[in-house]
Amino acid sequence: VQLQASGGGLVQAGGSLRPSCVASGLVFSRNALGWFRQAPGKEREFVAVISGSGMTTIYADSVKGRFTISRDNAKTMVYLQMNSLKPEDTAVYYCAAGPLGYSSTAQGVRLKGDYWGQGTLVTVSS
Repeated sequence: VQLQASGGGLVQAGGSLRPSCVASGLVFSRNALGWFRQAPGKEREFVAVISGSGMTTIYADSVKGRFTISRDNAKTMVYLQMNSLKPEDTAVYYCAAGPLGYSSTAQGVRLKGDYWGQGTLVTVSS
């Protein structure tokens, strides 16, 4: 299984970016997909997840209303449209696939049986 993220970059506060991730080696439509991020000196945190069908999405409170996760099963790609970016969004963004779905509890959202790609750096300047 391979997940390849791209589309990060440097943007000013208030701007937009759309990282994408292409997957191979898995039955794409059966996998929940997620984006996570890790800022310098901080633990990795959940950003967004989308179900295999694309019918269900969940977002971290910090990005709700600004970020949109989507998927194209025909192209085996997942996207993260990021609008109204803030300096605190600066992080390495990772895509991940969950062949066993995902869980959403009070402790947070995680993918089950997860695969991870390398990250793409997003830097938001003030």
